[in-house]
Amino acid sequence: MKAVIYERYGQPEVLHLTEIAKPRPKANEVLVKVRATTVTVGDSRMRSFTVPRAQWLFARLYLGIRKPRRAILGMELAGDVEAVGQSVTRFKPGEPVFASTFGVNFGGYAEYKCLPENGMLALKPANLTYEEAAAAVGGGMTALRCLKKAHIEPGQKVLIYGASGAVGTNAVQLAKHHYGAVVTGVCSTSNLEMVAALGADTVVDYTREDFTGRGETYDVVFDAVAKFPPEQAKKALKPGGIYLNVHVDSGNGENIQELLTLKDLLEAGKLKPVIDRRYPLEQIVEAHRYVDTGHKKGNVVITVAK
Repeated sequence: MKAVIYERYGQPEVLHLTEIAKPRPKANEVLVKVRATTVTVGDSRMRSFTVPRAQWLFARLYLGIRKPRRAILGMELAGDVEAVGQSVTRFKPGEPVFASTFGVNFGGYAEYKCLPENGMLALKPANLTYEEAAAAVGGGMTALRCLKKAHIEPGQKVLIYGASGAVGTNAVQLAKHHYGAVVTGVCSTSNLEMVAALGADTVVDYTREDFTGRGETYDVVFDAVAKFPPEQAKKALKPGGIYLNVHVDSGNGENIQELLTLKDLLEAGKLKPVIDRRYPLEQIVEAHRYVDTGHKKGNVVITVAK
């Protein structure tokens, strides 16, 4: 099968398309024919080994000391069940599915991927394309996991910093349409219209204005990109308000209920993935170059098979 691998850390050019053996599902596994995957900021960081200084040693041990331990990136996917192991009962061949590969050594940049039946795998939302479904997984679950910690009540004021990214676009929609909050989205000039269209009641252009100097206070401030100084962000909180940071508050691991809740929200129309650009698998290098610019809106999708 075709797969994109990398054997050393570096610029996007370290990625290359090759042929490897097609996996066979174990007794408890589902073999998925991958239709779509994504290029996330996480993929970019693993490829380039661009990690915060405080996480350098852990990241080196996890990702690989001298070279990558996991040759195939791709943290989320959507596709069709190709085959199932003999003990699998939840899925059957031909069913469309979407999944997170975070807990199974990644692997979305390939034509096929085996996932455990009891892993982060669910039937694809019926109203989404494969590309939309793949784009929904990581950012959607991360935003849901973080915002859940704030116990948001209808009518509360929620500010999302980094509102145009993969997590931020989901957070804006969830805060508005799922929790019923009054939402302020903070993003750059070119993304103001998009963030407003997602449901933000107010949009703030961070290139022209510091949201902490506007005189507004919020019940929740969520930094969806972990780029704003926490102590400064907390100045915009109401007494007893809650500050959330994507790097800190998304770290409790995934669970299947998150994916199933996400599926329900997607099918109910309360959430829709934002796709910036689409690339075929053969143009994975170009896709990584674009993500490396730091200007993607929502998600960058890779079409693996049609």
